[in-house]
Amino acid sequence: MPLKFFLKLYARLAGLAALVVVVCVLLFSGINTVRSQFWHERFPEPLMRWLAASPAPLHQYHWLGSTVGLRMGDASRFNLSPVAVERLGYGQVVSVESDVGYRVLVTGLSGDILQLRLSEPYRDVSETIGLIIRWHLDSAPANDRVSVASQMAQSLDVEVRRLGDAGMLPDPDVLDQVVERGLAFYTDEADGCGRVIVKLSDGELFQIVMPTGFNAWAWPVVLLLVLVLGAMLAVALFLALREVDSNLRTVESVAVRIARGEMGARVQAGDGTLVTRLASSFNGMAEHIQRLVQVQREMIHAVSHELRTPVARIRFGVQMIEDCQDSAALQRQLDGIDGDIQELDELIDEILTYARLEQGGPVFSIQEASVTDIVRQVVSEQQMVRPELKIESSIDEVSERWALSDIEPRYLHRAIQNLVGNGGRYAAGRVLVNCHFDEDNCRIDVEDDGPGIPEEDWDKVFTAFARLDDSRTRTSGGYGLGLSIVRRILYWHGGHAFVSRSDTLGGAKFSLVWPRKKPMDSIV
Repeated sequence: MPLKFFLKLYARLAGLAALVVVVCVLLFSGINTVRSQFWHERFPEPLMRWLAASPAPLHQYHWLGSTVGLRMGDASRFNLSPVAVERLGYGQVVSVESDVGYRVLVTGLSGDILQLRLSEPYRDVSETIGLIIRWHLDSAPANDRVSVASQMAQSLDVEVRRLGDAGMLPDPDVLDQVVERGLAFYTDEADGCGRVIVKLSDGELFQIVMPTGFNAWAWPVVLLLVLVLGAMLAVALFLALREVDSNLRTVESVAVRIARGEMGARVQAGDGTLVTRLASSFNGMAEHIQRLVQVQREMIHAVSHELRTPVARIRFGVQMIEDCQDSAALQRQLDGIDGDIQELDELIDEILTYARLEQGGPVFSIQEASVTDIVRQVVSEQQMVRPELKIESSIDEVSERWALSDIEPRYLHRAIQNLVGNGGRYAAGRVLVNCHFDEDNCRIDVEDDGPGIPEEDWDKVFTAFARLDDSRTRTSGGYGLGLSIVRRILYWHGGHAFVSRSDTLGGAKFSLVWPRKKPMDSIV
C-alpha cells in the first residue's frame, strides 16, 4: 500500500472520528438540554398543581418557606421573561434555571404565581412531597390514613406504602435519620428510584416511592446516537467506495479503449490513490501489449520481405535446373538451392528466437556461471570460423576474480557470439573482446577495426530488420535480427546493450552491461 495513500486514509479516518465525536457530543448535549428542561417541569408538576390548588398555600404550608423557599406574588416580583409569563398565563408549570439551582413556578387559584427554589430538584421535590404527606396524615384520623395516603399518592403521582413489616424497613442509617428528622430520603439501588420515609407523630412509618429521576443515557438517546453514528459511517463508507469505484471505472474505460484499438490509451491515476499501483501495472501491461503489437506488425512486414528473396532464388534455381546440360551446372544449381534453404532455416530460427524474447522472454534458467569461460569459448569458436581475422579476448586479473555471475549461459553465449560474429563480418583484420567485471556489474566490449557505424544510426542498429547497408545480402550474411536479439537477452538479464566508437581499433564498439548478482525475487 502506498505511504501517501495510507496517510491520506488515516487522516480521513481521524477526521471522520473527530467529526463523529463532535456531532455526537453536540447532539447528546442538545437533546439532553431539551430533555432536562422538560423533566424539570414535568417532575415537580404534581407538587406544584397540589400547591396551586390550595386556597392559601403560604398559610397552610408555611414551613415550606424555610425548606424550599415557597413564595407567592405577581409576575413582576419574580423577574420573568415574557415567554415564561405567557406560559404561566396558559396554566403551565415553568422551570427557570438559576445560579443556585432551579426556580419552579405555577399560577395559583388567586391568579398569583407560586414559586419554589430547588437546589437539588429530585431530592428537594421528594422531601417536600414527604413533608406534605406527613402533615396531612398526621392531621387525619388513624383509620382514614390509608385512604388519605391513597388519594394523595394519586394526586402527587407517587406511591405511598405503610411500613408495617420489619422486612420492608430500610438500612439502619436511614432509620437513624428518620428518628432524628422525622423524614429521610434515599435511593433504592434495585430500581434507581428515590424513596422517602416519613415518621408520623404516633411513630407510624410510611414510605413514598418517587418516579425515576433524570437519566441522560436513557435508551432513546443511546439509540438515536447509534443511528446517527451508523448513518455517518454509512455515508463515509459510501463516499470512500464511490471514490474507489470511480478509480476502477477509469481503469475499466481505458481497458475498453484499448480493446477498441486505441493502443496509446493510459490510466491517469494520481499518487496516493488506492489504484495507483494497479494503474501503474496496467499502464506497464498496455505498453508491453502496444510494443508486442508493433513488433508483430513490423515482423509481418519484414518477414514477408525477407522471405521473398530466398524463395525467389529457389524458384529461379528450379527453373534453371530444367536448362542444365551437364552435371556440373546441375550441381551448382542444387548447391545454390541448398544454400537458399539453409538461409531460410536460419532466418526462421532467428525470427522464432526474436519472437520468444519479445513476447515475454524465454524460460531463463538463471545460474551462477563463469562469464570469462563463455567469452573464451566464443572467441575460440569464431576464430575457427574466421581464420583470416585475429579474434582475441582481454581479461585482467580483477575481472577474472569476479567472473562468476548470475546468468543464463546459453543465451549470454548467443549474445556474445552475435556481437563477435557481427564484428567479424565488418572487421578489416582484428576483433577484440574486453571484459571489465567488478563486485556489482559485468561489462563486455566487442570492438573491431572496420568502418564503424555513424553516430546517428547508433539507436537504429538494435531495431529489428534495420537496414543500414548490405548486411542482408548473401555476401555479408545476417538478417537484421542479431542485434535486436542481443538487446532483448540483456533486457532479461536486467542490463543494457549499446553501441559507440572504438577508441582502440577505430571501428564499432558494442557493449553489454548487466548486474553481476540479480535480486532473489527477480530470478525466474
